[in-house]
Amino acid sequence: MLHRIALLAIAAPRRILVMSLLVMVAAAVYGIPVAKSLSAAGFQDPSSESAQATQLIAEKFHQGDMQLLVTVTSPDGVASRNASVVARDIVNRLEHSPYVADVTSAWTVPPQAAADLTSKDSRSGLIVAGITGGENDAQKYAKALSNEVVHDRDGVTVRAGGSAMVYAQINDQTQRDLLLMESIAIPLSFLVLVWVFGGLVAAALPMLVGGLAIVGSMSVLRLITLQTDVSIFALNLSTAMGLALAIDYTLLIISRYRDELADGAPRDRALVRTVSTAGRTVLFSATTVALSMIAMLLFPMYFLKSFAYAGVATVGFAAVAAVIVTPAAIWLLGDRLDGLDVRRLLRRLTRRTAPAPKPVEQLFWYRSTKAIAHRAVPVGLAVVVLLLALGAPFLDVKWGFPDDRVLPETASAHQVGDQLRDDYANNSDSAVAVVVPDANGLSATAVERYAADLSRVPGVASVSAPTGTFVAGEKVGPPTAATGVSDGSALLTVGSGAPLFSDASETQLDELHGVAGPDGREVQFAGTAQVNRDSVDAITTRLPWVLGLIAAITFGLLFLLTGSVVLPLKAVVLNVLSLTAAFGALVWIFQEGHLGAFGTTSTGTLVANMPVLLFCIAFGLSMDYEVFLLARIREFWLRLRPPTGGSRAAQRDANDESVALGLAHTGRVITAAAVVMSISFAALIAAEVSFMRMFGVGLTLAVLVDATLVRMMLVPAFMHVLGGWNWWAPASLVRLHRRIGISES
Repeated sequence: MLHRIALLAIAAPRRILVMSLLVMVAAAVYGIPVAKSLSAAGFQDPSSESAQATQLIAEKFHQGDMQLLVTVTSPDGVASRNASVVARDIVNRLEHSPYVADVTSAWTVPPQAAADLTSKDSRSGLIVAGITGGENDAQKYAKALSNEVVHDRDGVTVRAGGSAMVYAQINDQTQRDLLLMESIAIPLSFLVLVWVFGGLVAAALPMLVGGLAIVGSMSVLRLITLQTDVSIFALNLSTAMGLALAIDYTLLIISRYRDELADGAPRDRALVRTVSTAGRTVLFSATTVALSMIAMLLFPMYFLKSFAYAGVATVGFAAVAAVIVTPAAIWLLGDRLDGLDVRRLLRRLTRRTAPAPKPVEQLFWYRSTKAIAHRAVPVGLAVVVLLLALGAPFLDVKWGFPDDRVLPETASAHQVGDQLRDDYANNSDSAVAVVVPDANGLSATAVERYAADLSRVPGVASVSAPTGTFVAGEKVGPPTAATGVSDGSALLTVGSGAPLFSDASETQLDELHGVAGPDGREVQFAGTAQVNRDSVDAITTRLPWVLGLIAAITFGLLFLLTGSVVLPLKAVVLNVLSLTAAFGALVWIFQEGHLGAFGTTSTGTLVANMPVLLFCIAFGLSMDYEVFLLARIREFWLRLRPPTGGSRAAQRDANDESVALGLAHTGRVITAAAVVMSISFAALIAAEVSFMRMFGVGLTLAVLVDATLVRMMLVPAFMHVLGGWNWWAPASLVRLHRRIGISES
């Protein structure tokens, strides 16, 4: 197939490029509007206890699918005429909206209940509206309602927040971040490519392939939205990875083509051999990366599934475009591929001559690899200890659910969240909703006894049941609005004084679960604390299967490439080790708040989805470089290995020379690709949504550590220590590899 693609590129390069441009235009027209169909939600397990309880509350108690919170603040107090007029006008408009299920406010409830909706200094009051429409539409309705009713007037300050507004503002912010990221990544990547290739023409080719990969993946995401929910954050991955992989693959193909020309091959033979060798490596690498990302489909949250959709689509388009478009462009451009050579112009200006080609033995990568081989054990141990030390903070990780603090402090949802945490006695985010799905025939006495038992749990401020409010086991007043009996189900609300995501909150949740339901009936819990627990459980219970699947895929594919069972095991170990620094940095910076948390609000927790996402993507990308390197090392090993029965010393020498030559031919490509890829991911650090900034930092560190400490130092050190054993496999697997193995040579 690759041979035929190369011949087609030689025979009809213009038609290939015209067809590619048409596909790119069509994909852009269809795919770019995809952001309007995406959602900022998807962190919750839809089959969990909390999801079922939340759905039941929305359906039977008409509290809406998501909350819109509006704070009305006046220096004269909530009881002042101006504050009352503004608040009642907002309540009236919300009540007449078809998207609002119910409205509660400090101005429309009895005085006892109004205290929970009024700030400690009585200057601010809260309006709580339940918005219908599910996770996707509720945030759109909330944004429209906010635009309609949230305006400062008559000295009264009005702000909108709540979960619906958080997701709406995340959507808007992510779209702005995407444009900013592209404006940073594309020019910087192009400058690096000019430095690598020299010519402006050659540097533009990877950008074309990257553009095709990005708009192609957007088209796939839009098709998927017709069937299921997709997270808007998948667009960040499509843009960053599309550009990065397109550059990786194009750089590998062009570098191999230039190597073939340097070896004296005519242009047509050089191109055919390039596509048949480097093209095979590109497709093999893309398959490895895509299969690593497919593992995220095992998780129930569509946030993680969306990255699998985007990752697989982006990798597929990048690989196919690189293998088809790049050879056609190379053939059509001919000698003009090196046109507009900036380095040649600089040499003319400085009156310097072109550097003479160096023998491979004088190249930096060859010499550094040989030097590491002579000190393999101390170098290897030093790097391993360093990576483990950098990863140590991850042992203290604490998991939390994303809230308004993922937004910048200028966002109204973040401001409202801070106001609720600082100025209100009861923070609704820490409350736990308890649903009795089947309350038919349940006596009021049984419900009161259950509520009283819940109120005795340490840290519980109060429990509101359908028959009254309980504190420390005693009935102290009437029920609040956040409770009731409807359609055979009962709803209770537990007010918690335990800080969210703390050990006290976890202990309290355990003890609440330990209280027997009324008359032994089943109960279900909802609320942020329960949602966070269910989300973490959904990840941890599936994580062994995901890790096992990724390890099995990696082992199988690298065996097909190398014919060895040792090198795949080495790759898995080193790839995991290369991620330790990134994981440690996430905790040290974003959880513990060092380095100013990179300009984000540190909550003392990490979103549980992010390390999993980082692992699957970074592991796949590290396999990208592993394939580039091992494919070339094996090519030299097949040439240099001693005949069967050769001595251990001869095998070790041939192995060391193969590693040195492999790194000499791929080191510059891998380093340049890593620099460009790190630029693409570092552009994510400009995102104002905190966990995408965290994602950018983690991926940037993972790529740089993998391309430097791991590929340049650990790989040659480990391969030197193992010597000829690197290429060992049982006889049965050796025979299997002869039949189905893959090789760049």
